[in-house]
Amino acid sequence: MRASRGFTLVEVLVALFVMAVMAALAWRGLDGLARSREIAQAQVDRTARLQAVLQQFEQDLLAVQDSGSTDALTFDGASLLLTRRQPGGLQAVAWTVGDGRLYRWAGPVVQQVGALSANLQAAQQFVSDDSQRVTALEGVAGWQMYFYRGNAWTNAQSTGDAVVSSPGTAASDAQSGIAAQHVALPTGVRMVLSFAPGSGFSSTLSKDVVMERPQ
Repeated sequence: MRASRGFTLVEVLVALFVMAVMAALAWRGLDGLARSREIAQAQVDRTARLQAVLQQFEQDLLAVQDSGSTDALTFDGASLLLTRRQPGGLQAVAWTVGDGRLYRWAGPVVQQVGALSANLQAAQQFVSDDSQRVTALEGVAGWQMYFYRGNAWTNAQSTGDAVVSSPGTAASDAQSGIAAQHVALPTGVRMVLSFAPGSGFSSTLSKDVVMERPQ
């Protein structure tokens, strides 16, 4: 009876080599799948964040309220300042871009004109104060703001003939009867964001908001 023949050393080495190659290919496939899932999830998170920020921006603009003492909506090239209505009163809100980020600041809800003016001044100061900055979105290289007045979009820093007169509400104005000068609200606001390379967004994004007419 002939003895059974086993595997030679060469055959064993070849089998081990084939198994090693198959294992490496399988690992690379799993690693690629995991990376693809991470990239897809990161993009979903970025998109959700962007949508939330744009929704907040729109809500702020739709709630703009003219206090009668200060301009309800202004843009100075660095920051967008606005006064929005809240159930308990009025609130100063500021949006600005710097250091590759879009920031939002919101002051406390107040009922007095003096407190609102103080909050608007604080909103202007927060632009250069890192301790008060709240990051809304990262990867922002710059922005532009436009207001729709009449029948055209114009630079938000240009008031043109949008300056109107209204009876003053401050105590000094009321006593003197002087009409206060303020900037009329636009009928639309357009924000154009420019994104840095590698941010995960397209190069630019435009958001238009149709302003609600005063009641």
